[in-house]
Amino acid sequence: MEVPEGIFAGHHSPDSGEKLAQVIAMRRVAQLICLLIFSSMVTGCTWWEEEVEVEVAGGSFDFGRDIPITTWYHFPGSPSERWAVDATDSELLVSLNISTELSGNSTPFFTSATYYGTGFDTFEPTLGITSSGAIFFTNYNGLGDGTHIIRSTDKGQTWEDVGPFGQIDDDSGQTPNSNDPYIYVDKFTDRLVKFDMHVLAAMFVEFSDDDGESWSIPYPVEGYYVTQDHQSIASMPPPAGVTAFHPVIYVYCINTGSPAAGAQCSRSLNGGLSWDIQRIGFPVESFPQCSGLHGHVAGGIDGSVYRGNPSCEGPAVYRSLDGGYTWSEHTITTEVGMQDGWHAHEVATAVDDGGNVHATWIGDDLMPWYANSQDQGETWSQPMMVAAPGVNETGFPTIFAGAEGRVVVGYIGESSDYDENTSTGGWSGYMAIMTDSFSERPLITSVALNHPEDPLDITPDCGDVRCGGFGDFIDVEIDDEGRPWIALAHNTAGFQEAIIGTLMEGPSLYGELAYLDPLPEGGNSTLLLG
Repeated sequence: MEVPEGIFAGHHSPDSGEKLAQVIAMRRVAQLICLLIFSSMVTGCTWWEEEVEVEVAGGSFDFGRDIPITTWYHFPGSPSERWAVDATDSELLVSLNISTELSGNSTPFFTSATYYGTGFDTFEPTLGITSSGAIFFTNYNGLGDGTHIIRSTDKGQTWEDVGPFGQIDDDSGQTPNSNDPYIYVDKFTDRLVKFDMHVLAAMFVEFSDDDGESWSIPYPVEGYYVTQDHQSIASMPPPAGVTAFHPVIYVYCINTGSPAAGAQCSRSLNGGLSWDIQRIGFPVESFPQCSGLHGHVAGGIDGSVYRGNPSCEGPAVYRSLDGGYTWSEHTITTEVGMQDGWHAHEVATAVDDGGNVHATWIGDDLMPWYANSQDQGETWSQPMMVAAPGVNETGFPTIFAGAEGRVVVGYIGESSDYDENTSTGGWSGYMAIMTDSFSERPLITSVALNHPEDPLDITPDCGDVRCGGFGDFIDVEIDDEGRPWIALAHNTAGFQEAIIGTLMEGPSLYGELAYLDPLPEGGNSTLLLG
């Protein structure tokens, strides 16, 4: 098939109408050809032959092939209507006065997802991706061995342990223990930052500037407050008025173990070699706080840094404009409260390329909610319920943002068709993808990373308790191609194997809104532990 020049680069105008439709149609044909080629190269469990056909409304969702049973196109719920709206049901959309014309940044893309086994166990998996495309996650080994960093340089097909290794033997890490393993990729300098917390009292950071081939020594992090827990770290360019001795400022925050004392934060102006004394991560006038636990810290290109944390009024985002030295408090909404359970503390934040802030949390209805701010957290959009249709309980919210308005929300969820006798359904890993999140009612493309007959966990209340390798949190990130990746755990075999989920096909969340290059199918046959 001959494809006109520029088609795959996405060179078109959102207003070009017929031309856009032709471009998208040709992309879909080309993607189908690529998928068939990849399918012939990959062995193992295949879902496509077993899938139940999904009736689509035609038009925007007529991809020339069936939508996978693990993919949904829907609109979000609202505080007054807390359910997903099927975007493929044209009659329903007309009755609700929702536009059935989807174009521009809201153009639907055929999307499918999968996961790859890694052969390593995990606990509270965090994830990082460098500009080379190398993917990293944390492998938890406990006292004596410490956390190791696991790397893939071939888009999740194979994995290797890159340490950092100590001097005791060939397997031990440089740090002897980690109660909270953590890996972070500084997106401004491409540096890997490994951050470990030990016995709730001391923390160390290690750095790699060559994709994990070599590592710095462990540097101690300033800390006076015990308990030190739930640590998170982020980077940002130095904001106006702040002198730094490194291209970025690093800021970390920890939970103190006291809701009233809130979170404590510290910054490094010299690349993590030394740190300021810990200071309160909220404005003095907001003492006492109502929660000290927080989601991952996120830095913006404008020098701002954010951490999600409930205020005493509801889900909130705390902002610093001076490199983490002082903070302001910004409640997102009072309409949708926080889940009254294990994840009541988790508000996850992300910053896109335009400096816009995105947040997600598990609401009082056990569903994932999302909102965004285009003015550094001063004001927020109406909260949106972003769960896929059929999901009735969720947990472990996480979020990452790419180009302006493009965002992925990760969570685990249990569907309403769960069969306790056969374990069909159970808990799945989900990604909710928005390519036009600033729309009043954005189109959401949701995917489950695992098949319903291959649940990640079958604990009845997994979304509201610690279960298996999920621990306190999971993680999601977007690579430089715009492909979202999510770190999860496969718990049902009893080995808590780390799995990394992604899109086989779908829209890019960076650059032009175009199809990603297809990846081979993974799934249960790629699991290596057992």
